[in-house]
Amino acid sequence: MDTARNWMGIFLIIGLPPAMGYWCVAHPFASFWRRLGPRWALTILFTGLGLGWWGMWLVREWALGADLGTNLALIGPAALIYSVSIALEIKVRKHLKLNTLVGIPEFSQADKKGRVLSRGIYRRVRHPRYVAIIIGSLGWALFVNYVGVYVVAILTVPSLYLVAVLEERELLERFGDEYARYRERVPRFVPRLGAR
Repeated sequence: MDTARNWMGIFLIIGLPPAMGYWCVAHPFASFWRRLGPRWALTILFTGLGLGWWGMWLVREWALGADLGTNLALIGPAALIYSVSIALEIKVRKHLKLNTLVGIPEFSQADKKGRVLSRGIYRRVRHPRYVAIIIGSLGWALFVNYVGVYVVAILTVPSLYLVAVLEERELLERFGDEYARYRERVPRFVPRLGAR
């Protein structure tokens, strides 16, 4: 169990911070990436992402921090919380293809317009994928039970808030009034109670 927790902790420590950096560079400079085109944008950004993963691998033990041990009382809540994130992610994947998940619409002149996604789970919240990542990180942290993983899970909240703000600026530029109206109707992260 300790080996599994360690590797799961390393996976989150290595993966999540560089992914946040990827989107913090992708969204505010979308017009620059469009001029380069998807092939060059993805080559540059994935190179940066790979370097970020490598850098986090080099400091993985330090970044994991103290091992708080296997806590059987946390495993049930961790599984329940992580299951919620999986359920949300399944709903998101019904509407987003892989090319959208890696940023092709942000990097392509052809996809500059498109349409605002406002059906399914996207009728309830504007960023269900980010909600799933936040919830999943918490469940993952409870299971892994390393100090560094808790820190990364907590920092995921302001990081994804920043990513959402940057993404919304880019979407407002791309979709104009259509996205502005959508943004007025649909909350960013937490669905309105009783909303249909």
